Parts: sequence; C-alpha cells; structure tokens
Amino acid sequence: MKAIICPQYGPAEVLQLEEVAKPIPKSSQILVKIVATTVNSGDARVRSLHVKGFMKVIMRLVLGISKPRQPILGTTFSGIVETVGDNVSKFKVGDKVFGMTGFKFGTHAEYIAVNQHSHVLEMPKNATYEEAAAIIFGGHTAIYFLEKAKIAEKPSKKILIIGATGSVGIAAIQIAKHHHADITAVCSSNGQKLVGELGVSSIILYDKEDFTKRAEKFDIIFDAVGKFNRKKCAALLNENGVYESVNKYASETIQQLELLKELFEKGAFKATIDKTFKMAEIIEAHRYVDEGRKKGNVVLKIGG
Repeated sequence: MKAIICPQYGPAEVLQLEEVAKPIPKSSQILVKIVATTVNSGDARVRSLHVKGFMKVIMRLVLGISKPRQPILGTTFSGIVETVGDNVSKFKVGDKVFGMTGFKFGTHAEYIAVNQHSHVLEMPKNATYEEAAAIIFGGHTAIYFLEKAKIAEKPSKKILIIGATGSVGIAAIQIAKHHHADITAVCSSNGQKLVGELGVSSIILYDKEDFTKRAEKFDIIFDAVGKFNRKKCAALLNENGVYESVNKYASETIQQLELLKELFEKGAFKATIDKTFKMAEIIEAHRYVDEGRKKGNVVLKIGG
C-alpha cells in the first residue's frame, strides 16, 4: 500500500510517499481502507518538532528521540471496513467508519488496522468521507478543553475564543453554541466573514485592536491557537474564570466522537474544509498548514 513516511524531524520536505506492507488485522481488529484524513497543526508540530524548551525533550521521549517512532503520521481517518478479525462483533465489511488514533498515528496511508473497541465509530449518516475526517481533530480538541473548563456547569457561559478560524477554533464555536454560550470570537479581518457565518456576532479583529486591553470579562477564555497564556489574558477573566489553551495535550475518548456524530447528524456541527490535497501533494499540504493561516481543516484524500 502507499503511505506517507516521515523518516526524520524537519521541514515539510522530509516527507516521502512510499510503498509499505499492508497491515493484516488481528482477531479483534478491523482493516479500514482509508478514503480521507487530515493534515492539522498537530501533524505539523510532530513532523517539525517545533516546540519550545522542555516540551521538546518530552516530545522526543514520547514520539522518538532522533526520529518519529511511528513514521506514518496522521491521527484522523474516514473510510470503509474491508476486513474484520475473527472476534469482531461491532463492525462488518462495508461499514463506513471514522475515527482517531492519537499517538498511534498511522492514518496517512491507504489502510489502517484498528481495534474494534478503539476510537472508531460508524460515520455520521449525512457526512461525506471528507467531512467525517474533517470534524474530528478540531472537534475532539474543542470538546476536551471546553469540558475541562466545565462549560456545561457555568451559569452564564460567557466565552472568549482566541483563534476562531482554525480547525479547533471553528469547532469550539460550534461546541460552545451547543452549550448555549455567549460567544465572543477573536480572529483576523480575513476570518470575519467565516466566523459570522457560524452565527457569531461579537467579533474582535486582532489585526485592528489589542483584545487583551478590553474591559469585558469572561467566564471562559479558550486559546485555540496556543499563542497566549493566562497572564496575558488575566484581566479579561471574571472571578473564578477559567483559562484553557491548546498548548496542553487533549486526551481522546469515544464519547467525543459520539457527540460529534450526533451534532453533525442534527445539523448542529458543520465541517469547514479550507483545502483538499492528494497524497502526492503531502509536502504542499504541510507547507500550507505551517503558514498558520488555514481556515478550518486541510483534508488529505487517500488513494489519489
């Protein structure tokens, strides 16, 4: 099968499209023929190891000292179940599924074998493969941090979302709307139209004003790009206000996928796809993500 290999840490140019062995599913695994995946900020960060200070040491310990321990990157997928192991009961051949693999990676390939009890579900019935893959990364991250901020328990739920046009920011807007929050979004002038289309009327344009100087107070501040810190935003927090940032790891649960599926099927969560690339265009895809200006998700079509 074809797979995109990351043989060393470095710029986008280190990535290579190669032929590798097709996985053989174990008794409790399903073999998924991947149709779509994504290239997100997490993939770019792993490939480049572009992190500061002690985090670089931690990432090397987790991911591999001198090169990625798992050379096939990618953490999201949608596709078709091609084969099932002898003990599989949750899925059957032909099922359309979507899922996430976390630090196991492996989705930038034509096939992946995953345990039936891992983070994989049948796709939303009304989703395309591209949409199903696109809602996962930003969606699960937004759910994790907003739940950590106890958004469901906040009486007023006034939230500031910084970096509202990335995949995480767009998802955070939609998850916050699900919780009936009063949302203020921070984005550039170029992103104003997109944020408005998501139903947000209170928008701060960071290229026009310094939002940290505002007199407003918020119950939750969510930095969806990881460029700020609590100290910089402290003046904007209500007493007992919560600051969360994507600089921390967002752990994955099957419940996150279940919520994304439910909201998508109800029309309460939409996939925002900025650009779509083919496998052979993986270097261009990573370069685009590296620019830090994508609006929503970058989808990678597998097999093309």
